Amino acid sequence: MVTARDEYLPLFETKEAKGRVACRLFAVSMLLAISMVVVYRVKHVPSGEGTQGRWAWIGLFLTEIWFFLSWILHQAVRWNPYEKELPGVDILVCTADPKVEPLIMVINTVLSMMAYDYPPEKLTVYLLDDGGSELTFYAMLEASCFSKHWLPFYKQFKVKPPSPAAYFSSHDSDDPLHPQMANHYNSIKKLYREMENRIKIVIEVGRVPQEIRREHKGFLEWNTVFSPRDLQTILEVKLHAI
Repeated sequence: MVTARDEYLPLFETKEAKGRVACRLFAVSMLLAISMVVVYRVKHVPSGEGTQGRWAWIGLFLTEIWFFLSWILHQAVRWNPYEKELPGVDILVCTADPKVEPLIMVINTVLSMMAYDYPPEKLTVYLLDDGGSELTFYAMLEASCFSKHWLPFYKQFKVKPPSPAAYFSSHDSDDPLHPQMANHYNSIKKLYREMENRIKIVIEVGRVPQEIRREHKGFLEWNTVFSPRDLQTILEVKLHAI
């Protein structure tokens, strides 16, 4: 049975594991315990001419050394993942009609993807507009400018969720959860609302203002014969890694 509340639950989500400090303290205690066992073995080497006790000591010592090395290798991977070995990731966000698929939702999706906890130099987000609308291009211009403020704010304070619309709707009050981020919160929220209003106005008018079209040469592509079914390929990089 699916309730109304379940309709708004995410299909999947990634959360940072809790208790990392406790896990590291446990790892350190294990390291000390194993080291003490090794030191004890080295200091209590069997003496005498009997070979049975010596071979038993050698077997136990080699087993403990093997366990110690295996444990160290596993901890090294868990303690600090090898970011240099992470692959490059391309994320494709597809849209076709700015009137059917709200542009605010589209750019919030793009901003959420850009906020992934992944090396930014290995993460590329593409917005694919099959309808080739200048309205979508304008919304991405606005989003690229806003992202220069949103992404540092998101990473500095580790806010959740990464979507600006979802985050600000879940914090209707002007007072954020942490007092030290109050000034940042209010300024970022103001920038988002202003961007949202500008995009809504352009959608209602159905055309990008001429002063904005003159500022960005990408809009020249729409000066020729252009329709959702008859369009040329346009590719433009709007924002590099932050």
